[in-house]
Amino acid sequence: MYKKIILLLVACVGLGTARAQDNNPNLGIIPAPVSVKKTSGAFTLSQETTLLADSVDNKAVIFLADYLKNSAMLHIPVKQNSGTIANNSIVLTSVGTDGLPAEGYRLTITSGNVTIAARGAGMFYGIQTLIQLIPANKSATAKLPCVQIEDYPRFGYRGLMLDVCRHFFNVQFVKKYIDLMAAYKFNRFHWHLTDDQGWRIEIKKYPKLTEIGSHRTSTVIGNYHDRTPQQYDDTPVDGYYTQDEIRDVVKYAADRYITVVPEIEMPGHAMAALASYPELGCEPDLGYQVQTTWGISKNVYCPSDKTFAFLEDVLTEVMELFPSKYIHIGGDEAPKDVWKQSEFCQKLIKKYKLKDEEGLQSYFIQRIEKFLNTKGRSIIGWDEILEGGLAPNATVMSWRGEQGGINAAKQNHDVIMTPGSGGLYLDHAQGKLSTEPLTIGGFAPLEKTYSYDPTPEELNNDQKKHILGVQANMWTEYIATENKIEYMLLPRMFAVSEVAWTPLANKNFKDFSEVRLPNHLAWLDKNGFDYRVPTAIGAKDSVGFGTTMTVNLKPPVTGAKIYYTIDGYTPRETDIEYTLPKTYNVPVDQYRELQTIVITPTGKRSVVTRMMIYNKKPLPPVVYQGNNQGLRYELIPGEYNSTNDFKQSADGADSLISKSFNINPFRKNGGFAIIYNGYIRIDSDGFYGFSTSSDDGSTLLIDNQLVVDNDGKHPISAKSGGIALQKGYHKFTLKYFNVGTTGSLKVFITIPGKPTGELGSDLLYN
Repeated sequence: MYKKIILLLVACVGLGTARAQDNNPNLGIIPAPVSVKKTSGAFTLSQETTLLADSVDNKAVIFLADYLKNSAMLHIPVKQNSGTIANNSIVLTSVGTDGLPAEGYRLTITSGNVTIAARGAGMFYGIQTLIQLIPANKSATAKLPCVQIEDYPRFGYRGLMLDVCRHFFNVQFVKKYIDLMAAYKFNRFHWHLTDDQGWRIEIKKYPKLTEIGSHRTSTVIGNYHDRTPQQYDDTPVDGYYTQDEIRDVVKYAADRYITVVPEIEMPGHAMAALASYPELGCEPDLGYQVQTTWGISKNVYCPSDKTFAFLEDVLTEVMELFPSKYIHIGGDEAPKDVWKQSEFCQKLIKKYKLKDEEGLQSYFIQRIEKFLNTKGRSIIGWDEILEGGLAPNATVMSWRGEQGGINAAKQNHDVIMTPGSGGLYLDHAQGKLSTEPLTIGGFAPLEKTYSYDPTPEELNNDQKKHILGVQANMWTEYIATENKIEYMLLPRMFAVSEVAWTPLANKNFKDFSEVRLPNHLAWLDKNGFDYRVPTAIGAKDSVGFGTTMTVNLKPPVTGAKIYYTIDGYTPRETDIEYTLPKTYNVPVDQYRELQTIVITPTGKRSVVTRMMIYNKKPLPPVVYQGNNQGLRYELIPGEYNSTNDFKQSADGADSLISKSFNINPFRKNGGFAIIYNGYIRIDSDGFYGFSTSSDDGSTLLIDNQLVVDNDGKHPISAKSGGIALQKGYHKFTLKYFNVGTTGSLKVFITIPGKPTGELGSDLLYN
């Protein structure tokens, strides 16, 4: 039964031939191919079709035969290709592959035959494209559009990462994750197996790693800085993979042309290992425990001979399980506090004439790299491995923005781009935090992920050759269930596949999101996947200024329905179904608010969108005759839960002037609030948008009217609003408070006719 489920999983979506192809230049295929040339006619796939292959035991050929049998109800035996091709055949051959780049394929569908010309992985990817063209109606016959497709990947490294340390996921789910990867032409599964919160791989020589290190007693409740003091759920988290299970997953992935890249973290993120074997730390009597909260632990491996012997033993067993060229050794977020205080570490720095503790980390990484190089393997590390000097043959995975990757490429090191700032951290929110399940913070909507380009313009052509590819990461601090992983993964995984595979010139977000994606989401919906339902095409939160509101919407999921209200209440399936474009006239001094929701055939729901339009005169300016740039501010110490909890002093204590909203200098004081007061200069009549991005709460008022409400204790969250203003000066008030150690504040303005940008001191006065 499970085998059948997996084969259904990789079927993706049947696109059929009923839809007008003129509006579907890529035939619904994700990721979009290099070249698609449509021709007239169709091929009829039926029980009489013959499957011919140069090699009948090729794993890609077997994969297609199993799919046709279990998902398309077509029991078509594989026959040896003798060179004589009869009509009504699917031909899988290496003939006709001249000039194809690595992993490329040529798929030709005529009314008589289907031919996939490819070698190795290219054959598998051609088969995945063919599967996407087969209607998913489980009929014994299917019509395939005649077409010529030539295709190959933009990047050789196309990765997805799964963190199983913070929360454990069983082998069956890992295989499901790999199946999705295979269907969308990913070829690297980065398996994050060790961290502070759990050790998840059996190591025979060190049984305590799983006896102790795979178990934590509890987990912090909510975001780790939501509560002071932190609270815990008293629920143990356990789990690890036996070596037999590891071998099973590695083979399963290899059968789908996916290489599993294991990650064994060092020298930081080591609390699970230190709890198991305290002698590996610089303070063995400290009483290490598997960490029950998130964040960065100051406890790291001590760079002793005992530690290196342990790590070499561990890596030896890891290499026996994983044939991957690369072994990921982490290297990120390794505080040097313990090393600075350790007499042993300070002697080691002097002994090897290292510059400082960063040099000691470089020594640590290089020693591990030399060991792995002797075994014919290479290391990948997060971009912190650049600190103190990069190991000679290391590949850098750039996650803290692109700069680490840029620096590494300029030093002629290979790079995999995976920056959170590029929308590649799939644990980041897909919409406003107030509408999303709990996340670590950050903001990575589908369009941001899709628009990422892994090759920075700062690099020249030779340096760009060192960009091996791209990877998206699924960290699971706040993802405890399989359903939530699917929700965070889908549909952004489809966008990443196109970033990794499709030529830059062929990418088109409108075609991706409005033409191709709806059918892929419909397949997910029908087959029981959880995913984030996009809002209706054409609907988004907005506030405008005018006399009419015109609405033209389309469902983002094939078969879904759109419901709407104009009475201010949240729409649901009991409200009016949207079917045709609508235009609302707005009387003077009134407004219209249209709320919409998408509900899929299985009952999944999008977030609600609110589109508002005002027919009101802009607010007149206030009197201001000065010319002093910057805002006055007052700093108010204390712990607060809301911007309503504090007030400006009556004695005019807000006498200090600031030309920015940088709150970092105030964070050292612990909890605090701050009120900015002054005026904003508006250069033309119009509707102005404002937004704040803050950790914790912020509210913005113009002429004493609340425009942005981003209040409350929360991680980084963005909220927006708008107001119609006349040319001149308007009173400006911003209130903010911070709890804990992770505060931040940014303010943005959208001027009519211009893109959104940070609000600068050139518009602010006191």
